[in-house]
Amino acid sequence: MNQDVLICGSIAFDTIAVFEGRFRDHILAESIKSLSVSFFVPTLRKEYGGCAGNIAYNLHLLGGRPVPVGTVGADAEDYVQRMRDLGMDTSLVRVLPEAYTPQCYITTDQENNQIASFHPGAMLRSAENDLSGHAAAWAIVAPDAKDAMFVHARRLHQAGIPFVFDLGQAMPLFEGPDLQDMLAMASILTANDYEASVIEDRTGRTVQDWSRELQAVVVTHGARGSVLYVGGESTDIAPVPVSHPLDPTGCGDAHRAGLLHGLVRGWTLAEACCLANVMGSLKIMSRGPQNHQPGQARIVDCLNTHYGLGKSL
Repeated sequence: MNQDVLICGSIAFDTIAVFEGRFRDHILAESIKSLSVSFFVPTLRKEYGGCAGNIAYNLHLLGGRPVPVGTVGADAEDYVQRMRDLGMDTSLVRVLPEAYTPQCYITTDQENNQIASFHPGAMLRSAENDLSGHAAAWAIVAPDAKDAMFVHARRLHQAGIPFVFDLGQAMPLFEGPDLQDMLAMASILTANDYEASVIEDRTGRTVQDWSRELQAVVVTHGARGSVLYVGGESTDIAPVPVSHPLDPTGCGDAHRAGLLHGLVRGWTLAEACCLANVMGSLKIMSRGPQNHQPGQARIVDCLNTHYGLGKSL
């Protein structure tokens, strides 16, 4: 059985700065209309990132077979080589010599709040990256250029490959009709609680309603775990406690990887969501989106200790 997972989304560099204070002490409601703030950030790191890159990395940790689908610039030679060194199939990573790789600039405060800006670069031509003919057990359409997300979704749908739709940072690009069109092709919707509320507002339908048409809807709630919706019914997936959270960057992507791995392995949706919560919790204990290296034995131990599933990866 083909166990490849097509990971459609951005492949980017993350430049992460740490503000040793709290945004809420400097961004005041009474001055929001004329906002002009500056933050002193003594800690600065450049990381491998992007939704497709992060999901693929976490799926690799799980022993899965990620196939990233994304477009990068000539400055990503080291990133692409790293993927190859990890054993990933990079045949669907397209390099545009005349463009920059997408760049995300993130400032995080001491309460793990984030302010980010994004330069799309080569991502603006992601729709030209054709995944047709590549078979897979599952796929995910993660944040990317809007036209690329739709092109990939249509090709996956036509090929009969089930996919997870992850709206994420692409939320500003999608109006109600766009979301309805995308969800008509997707098998599973995943979103954090804020994104879920936006989807409900823009489509006029609740996540419970959408779960009656999709295979499932998964809504994450940070430290409070997640909720799985199937057929209009909800199941709470308890969080994995984290004593020392360091950095939320990439936690959602780690969560998606856990969900996908469970789906490929044929686990129940609830079991896959448990693995997703484990991956998110392990990631938040490390700085940067792709620096955690928990090892499969630790992942399995965490999964079975907290959820009592008796699973192996």
